[in-house]
Amino acid sequence: MSGLLIITILIVIGALAFDFINGFHDTANAIATSVSTKALKPRHAIILAAGMNLLGALTFTGVAKTITSDIVDPFNLHNGHIVILAALLSAIIWNLVTWYFGIPSSSSHAIIGSIAGAAIAAAGFSALKYSGFLKILEALIISPIIAFIIGFIMFSIFKVSFKNYNLTKTNRIFRYIQIATAALQSYSHGTNDAQKSMGIITMALIANGYLTTTDIPFWVQLSCAIAMGLGTSIGGWKIIKTVGGKIMKIRPVNGVAADLTGAIVIFGATFIHLPVSTTHVISSGILGVGTSHRLKGVKWDTARRMIITWVITLPISALMASLFYFILNLIY
Repeated sequence: MSGLLIITILIVIGALAFDFINGFHDTANAIATSVSTKALKPRHAIILAAGMNLLGALTFTGVAKTITSDIVDPFNLHNGHIVILAALLSAIIWNLVTWYFGIPSSSSHAIIGSIAGAAIAAAGFSALKYSGFLKILEALIISPIIAFIIGFIMFSIFKVSFKNYNLTKTNRIFRYIQIATAALQSYSHGTNDAQKSMGIITMALIANGYLTTTDIPFWVQLSCAIAMGLGTSIGGWKIIKTVGGKIMKIRPVNGVAADLTGAIVIFGATFIHLPVSTTHVISSGILGVGTSHRLKGVKWDTARRMIITWVITLPISALMASLFYFILNLIY
C-alpha cells in the first residue's frame, strides 16, 4: 500500500471523525431549546435529531462543492494530502476543547480557518482563492446578524398575535409545535453541516489524484451522513445546557420562534450553496428572540463569552493548522 493511499485513508477517517464530533458538538444546538422547554425528553430529542440530520445530509451537496473548490484549488494544491490532514487535526482538537468546556463554538469556523491556515503554510497566501474564501467569510459573518434580526421580528410577531391568549395554554400548544420545529431545525442542520466533511474528503480525493471532478461521490455523502447521525446520537449535554438555558430562560413559544429562525437562515444558506455556522445562527436566533421578549432576560455574560469564542476560533484554528502542517511535513 502506497504512502499516499495511507494518508488518503487517514484523511477519510479524520473527516468522518470530525463529522462525528460535529454531530454531538453542533447538533446539540438544534435540540437545545426543545430539551430545555421539556417539549422533548433528551433521549427522544437525540433520536429525532439523529434521524433528521441523517436525512438532511443525504438531500443536498451544493455546500460540499463550495468547500471542495472555493477555499483553495484542489487540483493545484501544494502538498494537498498534508494540508488537509493538518486542517482536520486542528479542527478536531478545537472542537473537542470547546465541547469539553461547554462553549458552543463554530465547527464551520474551525474547519474553514484550518484549511486556510494549512494551505497558507504550504504555499503562502496565494494558495487561497480569495473570491470564494471571502464569499464564505461573508456568509459566516452576516448569517448570525440575519438570524438575530429574524429572531427579533419572529418573536415580536408572536407577541402581538398571541397577546390575548392564556399563557399556560399557549405554552402547552407551542410545546407540541416545538417537536416539529426541532425536527425541522435538525434537518436543516444536516443539509449544511454534514456537507463540510463531504467537501473535505472530496478535496482530498482530487488533490491525491483519486478523483477528477468536484462531484461528491455517493459513498462520501452516505458515510458523512451516517457519521453525523451517530455523533448526534451521543448527545452534547454541555452545549445543550449552555444554549438551552444559559442564554435566556426559554419557554415553548420562545423555542418555536428560535427554531423557525434557525431553520430559515440555514435553509437559505444551503439553497445558495454557502456554508454557515449553525452554532452562530441558532445561538443568534435565540439572542434575537430573547431581546424581543425581554432585554434584561438575556444573560449577556454568556453571550459575550460565546461571541469572543466565535471571533477567535478562525484565527486560532488557522494557526494550529499551520503548525500541524509544518510538523506533518517533517514526518512525511
